[in-house]
Amino acid sequence: MLTIIIKQGKEKSILAGDPYIYPSAIERVDGRPAEKNKLGATATVLTSSRKFLARAAYNAKSQIAARVWTLREDEPVDHALVKRRVRAAIARRMHSLQAARPDELVPIVLGDEDGLSGLLVESYGGKDGYLVCQFQSAAVEAWKIAIVQALIAETGCQNVYERADKLIREGEGLHVKSRALAGEEPPQRLTVTERGRSFPYDIRTGFEYPK
Repeated sequence: MLTIIIKQGKEKSILAGDPYIYPSAIERVDGRPAEKNKLGATATVLTSSRKFLARAAYNAKSQIAARVWTLREDEPVDHALVKRRVRAAIARRMHSLQAARPDELVPIVLGDEDGLSGLLVESYGGKDGYLVCQFQSAAVEAWKIAIVQALIAETGCQNVYERADKLIREGEGLHVKSRALAGEEPPQRLTVTERGRSFPYDIRTGFEYPK
């Protein structure tokens, strides 16, 4: 079991809802070397007096040493939790998704706002289009398969593409490779409409073509 001990007084921000735990707040990390080196490994976070604080994803290679999953001691971090949060995120934005034009990019998962720190997902073209995902933390990278399964199940969209931001992923110690995670890869050039303006855009990279 991986355990993070927080310095005295540093637990206040965690209890206040800050999902980030920085190295400066950590007294020490206990666990086997393999657990400490596993990116996104689930750790139990304890106060300096060894009281339960949270469960978090640990990443020794990141400037954000841990990202809080839950403050509830009775809530395990597992496939069910991850899928539940994906489902809730999409439910929050279902109206926007259903009301969108076929050529709009609609955000459907927004990282910390949805309890999925580092995960950004946009939908293009609805059920018959594409989902573009950014896994910007080891926390969500560790649950990628479960996340993709949940996205497909909740949206009905079979095409899921990962856009890999080099700077962010390297900062998390993650490999950098943009690729189709399920179904087909999006075309290099699509038309996107945003606030009444239409423009050619590569949803795989976020590059807007000059007209």
